[in-house]
Amino acid sequence: MRRSGEPADGAGNLRWLMLALGTGAQTAACVFVYGIPYLVPQLRAADRLTLAEAGIVVACPTVGLVLALIGWGALADRYGERVVLGSGLLGSAVLLAAARATHGAPALGAVFVLAGAAGASVFAASGRVVMGWFSQRERGLAMGIRQISTPLGMGIAALLVPPLAERLGARLTVQVIAVLMGAVAVCVILFVVDPPRPPAAAGAGRAASPYRSAGLWRVHGASALLVWPQCTISAFGLVFLVDVRHWDVTTAGQVMAAGQALGAAGRITAGVWSDHLGSRLRPMRMLAAANGVLLAVLGGAALWPSWPCDVLLVVACGLTASTNGLSFTATAELAGPSWAGRALGAQNTGQNVTASLTPPVVGWLIGAADYPAGFFLAAALAAVAILIVPVAATPRATAETVETGAPSSTRSAAAARS
Repeated sequence: MRRSGEPADGAGNLRWLMLALGTGAQTAACVFVYGIPYLVPQLRAADRLTLAEAGIVVACPTVGLVLALIGWGALADRYGERVVLGSGLLGSAVLLAAARATHGAPALGAVFVLAGAAGASVFAASGRVVMGWFSQRERGLAMGIRQISTPLGMGIAALLVPPLAERLGARLTVQVIAVLMGAVAVCVILFVVDPPRPPAAAGAGRAASPYRSAGLWRVHGASALLVWPQCTISAFGLVFLVDVRHWDVTTAGQVMAAGQALGAAGRITAGVWSDHLGSRLRPMRMLAAANGVLLAVLGGAALWPSWPCDVLLVVACGLTASTNGLSFTATAELAGPSWAGRALGAQNTGQNVTASLTPPVVGWLIGAADYPAGFFLAAALAAVAILIVPVAATPRATAETVETGAPSSTRSAAAARS
């Protein structure tokens, strides 16, 4: 097995293995984070929880995630991706395995916070390992593929967790998730190879912070705003179809699943598009504009609910997810290899904070007004994101793909410009 920094013979295939491992690691982590909500019926029955108490337990993995993202990113910047990915994912699996011995919601919630904090390593480092092994001309595609791990993990959780929880109960189902994460952690430890870094990143001098300029801050802000429309549709799309359009829950769920599949395809397509343009920011702005228009039209259509709302809702489910890979790629490129882990951690933190705020705020707004108000708010925030995305920003030197074995600093000074 080749170690970090060794010559990269045959790395044309190696980079695709790194992409598969990075995507698999984040998918396993997402099964945990997004699978816990499916345990609510069993948790309420076993621990006699109110719905509010169960909601707190469900939120615990995300709390741990947000608290630890930047710290794990800093460790990845210093010690490399392999050790961070492997130790964090394995630690999360061990903590989840210990959940079987807990009694009561407070203890279980504490385990979920710690497991979420350990699993945050994946969200901070898996994108970093993908970025390091792909050149700029393929990076959008690679990150688009890596970003499908979220809808893929959500889908696996939706298929796996409910039937297991019904048969085994909540705590034994958590053990199954722990086994899945442990197996992926072993694969990561055995097979992940840290990408080569340019000489500037390996030297004694410390790289200056990319946060001294506004570009990276603006990407973080715009991407956080663009999470709001995505969470609005994912959180309330099914409820809209059931409560307003009077669909049955099963059919509505299938329709929203189709929208998630469209979102996964949109992330890959947007990545390929950005590779073709040689820019992440220009398609990000254009997609933000398309999101704003689509959500405004959906809000108008929802004033007189009919079948066009159903079509628009599915399209919105896909389109609102399409900018995610672009923002992560732009973040890593603007940060450079010495800061990419911390920057990706900050990027994830901002998005998770927005994802936590969206459901309660939009839920209150829909209750006070109606669904069109929620859709119009999402459209307005997408419009604001258009103004925040940088018009031009220069990426720092990043490790060139091992096909050439040289840093990319000499060939892409303007490639990420809008």
